[in-house]
Amino acid sequence: MNPDDALLRLLACPLDKGPLVRPAGLDVLYNPRLQLSYPIVDGIPQLLPASGSKVSADDHERYLRTTTG
Repeated sequence: MNPDDALLRLLACPLDKGPLVRPAGLDVLYNPRLQLSYPIVDGIPQLLPASGSKVSADDHERYLRTTTG
């Protein structure tokens, strides 16, 4: 999944149904509202609620600075 992929605009967080962003250089989709990251494995986003990982405040700031999409 490329950061410019049109699919990224269609994907939503399974918990709050809001949009996700892709931090540059990372294989994750990120929900900044809940501070959850979802892995992308072999190009496939893992968007099950249990797949979300809480990120630290430092990672949250870093993800927002490097966000694409």
